[in-house]
Amino acid sequence: MLKKISFIFSLLFVTYMSAQVTFVAKASREKVGINERIKVEFEVNKDGDNFIAPDFEGFKRIAGPGQSVKQQWVNGESSFSKTYTYFIQPMKRGQLTIGQAEIEVQGQVYKTSPINIEVTAAVDNPDDGNGNRIDLSDAIHLVAEVSDYKPYVNEGISVVYKLYVNQTTNVRNWRSLDEPKYNNFWSQIIEIDQPEVKQGTYGGSNYRYVELRKTVLYPQKSGKLTIEPLSLSVSVEVPSNRRDFFGRRLYDVVERTISAKAKTIDVKALPEANKPANFSGAVGKFSLNTSLSKTELLASESLSYEVKVSGSGNLRLFSLPKPKFPSSVDVYDPEHDEKVSTRLSGLRGQITDNYTIVPNVAGSLEINPVQFSYFDPSEEVYKTLSSKSQFINVKPNPNLASANSSPATSTGNTIASPGTKNIISTTNTFNFIELETEFSAINSNRFYNSFWFWLLIIISIIGIPLAIILKKIIQPKFGQINTDHKRANKLAKRYLSGAKQSIGTSEAFYMNLELALHKFLKAKLRIETQDLTKESLRDKLSEQQVNENEIEALINLIEKCELARYASAANQDMQTDYNQATELISNIDKQL
Repeated sequence: MLKKISFIFSLLFVTYMSAQVTFVAKASREKVGINERIKVEFEVNKDGDNFIAPDFEGFKRIAGPGQSVKQQWVNGESSFSKTYTYFIQPMKRGQLTIGQAEIEVQGQVYKTSPINIEVTAAVDNPDDGNGNRIDLSDAIHLVAEVSDYKPYVNEGISVVYKLYVNQTTNVRNWRSLDEPKYNNFWSQIIEIDQPEVKQGTYGGSNYRYVELRKTVLYPQKSGKLTIEPLSLSVSVEVPSNRRDFFGRRLYDVVERTISAKAKTIDVKALPEANKPANFSGAVGKFSLNTSLSKTELLASESLSYEVKVSGSGNLRLFSLPKPKFPSSVDVYDPEHDEKVSTRLSGLRGQITDNYTIVPNVAGSLEINPVQFSYFDPSEEVYKTLSSKSQFINVKPNPNLASANSSPATSTGNTIASPGTKNIISTTNTFNFIELETEFSAINSNRFYNSFWFWLLIIISIIGIPLAIILKKIIQPKFGQINTDHKRANKLAKRYLSGAKQSIGTSEAFYMNLELALHKFLKAKLRIETQDLTKESLRDKLSEQQVNENEIEALINLIEKCELARYASAANQDMQTDYNQATELISNIDKQL
């Protein structure tokens, strides 16, 4: 009897377990580079309906959903599984999460557990999600060119990112996926407003290339340092085996993720031998200059003393030498000024400390020479520069003669002994105390003939003519500004019309379309040409509360116009871009 009961319970348990619904999510990898793809599968062991995929926030969907069903009969028992497959690619680095998927089985909703994905910098040989390496072929390359792989600490090097495209491939658009982090480097980016198409060679073959980014780096420590790769998502037109009715080759548009390989820099430490005691970290080629605003003045008058270092090198990464002044002068904290430009060869310009000093005692004062040491990497030696002594002829100040010569019994004055600072004092110390007072009633509300009464009368008499004069001066200026922006608006419409007429000619079309967008933005945002950078436009449009999606669409369209000048485009694509530009201009115009 017990055996029968046990058998019945076992049978019921097996039946219950076989009726259990399992719905799980699986990722091909949980640690990937930003240029790699992930295969994600959502598998359920019962036939269900109303499958809802996660939103894949932080990822780009490459393919999917693919759906497959598997049913087997083994030893009289059946098994069933349905799988939904996606291929995705991360859009940024860090810890990302694939959210929950949902499915309905027999009226019950089931959810998968989230999957955490760690996204790292780009890898050299990316994976396609199935464990296969992605073949990027020889059509397009992103290269990071480093000027020097063995610099000294604080010696400037440059990194130029170049996009190489072969002669049979056209680039339609590109966007940055991952910005390199220059750990242990001081960095300065050189902005490139409009990429210029150039001819060059890569791997012995002829290519067209565009310089996308230029960066100047100053290593801050010695040893092997890594420059992380830059990753781009690029829309590329590649020739296919298909031809149109007239025999012309047709092109396919593919989306590719490319990365410049990581670069390792072997940074040399600055030599310890012969290092000057006053060395403050300056590396490069410099000159030192000191100057006085005047060399002759009266006691208690002020003058300025300037210490200036000029040249090329890490100008923003060291401090200027501190001069030593005579004890008989008052010295104020210096005003620091930098006039430095960033070039591919590094920082160039001058930095200045301007001291204000006030001599207190008559006589001849000497400011000792200033010394400045730096390391010259081209000659691999330390150099020390020294300024010349500066002399100041301080004459007695007649206004202070009484204070300097009065006897100790003199009332209201202070005796100044030789070698001490003069304390300026006069006999009129208590003049601020009023000896006569005019009283008035506490609750007096009289306005007529009061101070405010006459003040309002005077303001009315003077203010009206003054307002008329100011209006005549200011109004033409604002009128000119409004006229300029109206003219820019008309030019935008004219170039947009020109773009429509140029459909079929890629270079002319995209040039007119870009000019139309620029003129429209200048008219609406009241900005000048130098402010038409992507960052500035994004900030200004956001301040005007323009829709974020339309801002990104506008920026992407401008970038496409910049790159499309050297990439042929189909008439259908030009018509699509023209329609998008017209719609964006209309929508943004309503929001501004």
